[in-house]
Amino acid sequence: MAEVKHLTAENFDEVTKSGIVLVDFWATWCGPCKMLGPVLEKVAAEVGDTAIVAKLNVEEAQDIAAKFGVRSIPAIFILKNGEVVNSFVGLQDKTTLVNAIKAV
Repeated sequence: MAEVKHLTAENFDEVTKSGIVLVDFWATWCGPCKMLGPVLEKVAAEVGDTAIVAKLNVEEAQDIAAKFGVRSIPAIFILKNGEVVNSFVGLQDKTTLVNAIKAV
């Protein structure tokens, strides 16, 4: 079963450079971010090996959050081979995220 991967400034580029990656920009103090956690686990389980589902703490990687223009969290970006192909702001449901990944 696929798990949600935790990204850092050190591994972000390596993990996101190829394939399909959903990245959740979050913070520990963010209520909706905490609610999104179980949703992401279900998304990861459903998409399996077709995509990586990952989280990046904006307080630990402010430069990356700034590069993506993150102003509000949770912010979710779907990347394909390192390029943003879709994005969402705020709490999303599993179906929306799974369908967005499948559309890529």
